[in-house]
Formats: sequence, C-alpha cells, structure tokens
Amino acid sequence: MRSDTERNRRHLIKAAARLFENSPTPVSLAEIAKHAEVSTATAYRHFSSVEEILHAFRAQVGSELRDFSAAQTTRGMRKLDAVSRYWVSLVLEHGGAMAQMRSHRGYLERLREGTGYLTPQAEALTEPLRQTAEELGLGDLGDEALYLWNALFDPRDILDLIKSGRTEDEAATRLMGALRGALIGWSAARHGTPDSGLVSSPLKADTG
Repeated sequence: MRSDTERNRRHLIKAAARLFENSPTPVSLAEIAKHAEVSTATAYRHFSSVEEILHAFRAQVGSELRDFSAAQTTRGMRKLDAVSRYWVSLVLEHGGAMAQMRSHRGYLERLREGTGYLTPQAEALTEPLRQTAEELGLGDLGDEALYLWNALFDPRDILDLIKSGRTEDEAATRLMGALRGALIGWSAARHGTPDSGLVSSPLKADTG
C-alpha cells in the first residue's frame, strides 16, 4: 500500500473514532472524510460504509490487544488477568467510540464465521482462556470461553461501571471475579455437575 494511501486510511479511522466518541447522532462517511481532511471520494475508495470503518477501528484496537498478549511472559490466569485489564484500559482510552459496535448477529455466529474485526481480539484471549480453564480443572471450553469473556468485558458495560463510580482497577477486578465464576458455572452446566457453590450466577458477579 502506498504511503499516502496508508496515511489516508489511518486518518479516516482516527477521525471516525473521534466522531463516534463525541457525536450523539449518527455520523456519515462525508463527515468522517471532512474531519480526516480528505475528499469523500477518497473515503469511499477505502471504506464502503461507516460500519466498515467501525470494523477497521475495532480490528485496530484488537490488534493492539493481541500484541500486548503476545508480549506477556506469564500464562493462565495471570496472563488472562493482565490482558483483560489492558482491554479495560483500551476501552477507557478510546471511550465512547468503543461502545458503537452493535450487531444484530450473535457473537459466536460472527466469531465462527471469521468476522475480521473479532479475530485479533480472539487471538489475544484464546490461549490465556484455555490455560485458565485448565488451571481451574474445567477442561477445554473452546470458543464458549471467548463468548463468556465477551459478554462480561463488553465496552458498554465497562464504561457503565466507570460512570457508576468504579475505578479502572475496581472494574477490572470485579469483571475478572465474575469471569472466573462464569467459567466454573458454565463448565458445571455443560457437564451436568454441581459447581460446589463456588458461584451464584454464571454471568454476573456482585458489583454492589
């Protein structure tokens, strides 16, 4: 990709992120092009829709998470905790732009179809989740572990916790506690075995 072409694409994604975060109304591709200081025609050469730019933005953030995960020297629960906390910090860094992704299709459906913007995030988490399940004696939960993580670490819910008065560390700690309980409860339900009272709910922890 030529340097100016790559630069324009990068500017479009950056401009879109700023607009997604700060605009209370839908954003058009023409508005994004204006803020990126490129023509609308140039914007359309890179992206066919605003949704496509959103996907590119989310893939970019996911790639940052994947790079962070790959650089960790720990494994299992410790690595999962570090990667998940880094995700929370990314959500806070990018703010409202991270809460714009909403699909009418389910997460597992999109993940199993190889939806591009989900791939880097999944690559960052698959091994830490597998190792964590192994440490907890749960066996391999497959991509259902990713499903549980995604349900708990949704950017909208992270931002909601922060707005409700939790600090970044408190939000991450509570979500990690809920995830541990969710993994244990999910495994017990899959195998039809009691969870020994370790969790009271498969998806939510007490955040009160």
